[in-house]
Amino acid sequence: MSRDESRESKAKPSPDGTAALDPPPSTFDSFVVFVPFVLVGEVVEVEITEVKKNFARAKLLRVVQPSPERVEPACRHFGQCGGCQYQHVDYATQLRLKHKQIADLFQRIGGFEPARVAPVIPCPRPYGYRNRIMIRSQWNKPEQKLNIGFVRWDCGLVEDIEECKIAEPVLNEEIRQVRAHPPPKGGIKIVLRVPPENWDVPPDSFFQNNLSLLPKLVETVRGLLGNSGARHLVDLYCGVGFFGIELADAVESFTGVEYDQRAIQSARRNAAARKINNGEFIASAVEAVLPELLKKFSPEQTAVLLDPPRKGCWPQTLQMLRESKPAQVIYVSCHPATMARDLNILCGNGVFELARVQPLDMFSQTQHVECVADLRAAQRLAKTHGMDSTEPTQ
Repeated sequence: MSRDESRESKAKPSPDGTAALDPPPSTFDSFVVFVPFVLVGEVVEVEITEVKKNFARAKLLRVVQPSPERVEPACRHFGQCGGCQYQHVDYATQLRLKHKQIADLFQRIGGFEPARVAPVIPCPRPYGYRNRIMIRSQWNKPEQKLNIGFVRWDCGLVEDIEECKIAEPVLNEEIRQVRAHPPPKGGIKIVLRVPPENWDVPPDSFFQNNLSLLPKLVETVRGLLGNSGARHLVDLYCGVGFFGIELADAVESFTGVEYDQRAIQSARRNAAARKINNGEFIASAVEAVLPELLKKFSPEQTAVLLDPPRKGCWPQTLQMLRESKPAQVIYVSCHPATMARDLNILCGNGVFELARVQPLDMFSQTQHVECVADLRAAQRLAKTHGMDSTEPTQ
């Protein structure tokens, strides 16, 4: 539609967590319009950009009546840059919004009760927390200049930026250095990273991007592991060995598995530097070694920690866990949708039960959130002393 076909309407919640518009019934009846950067209850003017059979999409033109929960974004690129989605939302409201999104998602995809989802643990630094960013260069032909920054949310073009408000300050200095010494005309990806102190991490290996909330993440996983009484930990998709090493003193033994051989070499160096000798690290695909690992320890005394890529676990991995029934599965993920899908498979036919989901705001100002789920083998959940699986705690 053209700009002349824009209209004012009132925002309401939508299933995917974005704001939807409730147009006048006489015109659209119950037809839903999705528009970013709008809060529930606001009156806004929008322009329709895409129409489908059951819904449409629009872009925000003007906020007529703002919500009291709307705040001024800290970044002047917000609304164009694709890095953040929630800078216009008060931080306490961000946490409530993410909690509802996760609870709704788990109920819709997995059939899990919303009460299983605990309140979101806030980040102590809602800005300036991110220790790794990827900026891109792109030749801007109309303006005859090189854009250096992040891909816009609404197209494939690069938004030219001078700083990133959610990045650690030292990375903003690196951005300025890149801009002072630009790459060739375009198409270059540049990873800027603050190395985690006292951890050996290869350039392309994964490490959590929010060091300020990382201790709380470890504390959360440690608490769940300790509550199960497991004596052995199988750490799958272990990367450079972070969780296995951090939790080594909580178990008699642990085994980390990771396909990336360079990451495994770093994991061994990280363990040796801390004089940790009750664990081992295996360079292999998870599904290739998991059957033997699960036979190595008694299921009643074993916890399996999953920290897979965003796409989730392979189906055969989930089936192996269903067949072996370890006492506990702790699932860590930054992608709640694939996590809910995998948990639904693990809990099918009552093999496991979901005791709790603990979200952590590792990605403040964005739509993303880290979650830790605690699964227990169904026949053992009721025997766990001192745990009320229906009451989430922060």
